[in-house]
Amino acid sequence: MEPIENSVADSEIQVFNLADLWDDRPVTELDISTFLVEGLMLKEKEFREQVDEHDWAQYDDEHVALYCSTDAIVPTWGYMLIASKLKDTARSTTLGRADDLRREYYVQALEDVDWSAYEDRPVVIKGCGSDVVPEMAYVHATQKLQAVARKLMYGEPCSSVPLWRRPKKEQDKPNAEAVGVKKPDLPSPNS
Repeated sequence: MEPIENSVADSEIQVFNLADLWDDRPVTELDISTFLVEGLMLKEKEFREQVDEHDWAQYDDEHVALYCSTDAIVPTWGYMLIASKLKDTARSTTLGRADDLRREYYVQALEDVDWSAYEDRPVVIKGCGSDVVPEMAYVHATQKLQAVARKLMYGEPCSSVPLWRRPKKEQDKPNAEAVGVKKPDLPSPNS
């Protein structure tokens, strides 16, 4: 009996898995309404006191998304003050919810990728199976890979959906005018 060959593993297909870019750190949503008077009003003195008394170490090495769950009007400096407390504790901080933080994370992570490994290769952008990867990351990865890859697919190497293929180069087109062929003499329309 012949050994089973894995033709996918033996192919030149590169797999790009967006889930591999995530650092597996927890994402915490911090509702700053708890720092406001009755959850609605930012009074500077009370706000600063609560911020100073808060245990910021609990966010050590986590991603923190700052938001306000009430209809309070929070001045920009309020978010900035909290962000300054998280600077040396949290892995990252952003304004918004967990989904906003993940989108921001992936924009930066995709900027940091060394795309040369995918140069002139067929690439499968691995899909499904991750609830961490935002859809926008797939769109950004597609655009980044189009600059270097030969072909893009989505899914798994053994079952993928074709997305894009680099067009053939201009030099691959046959020359429209053959050398050494005489053009027929045709009468002009004025004669």
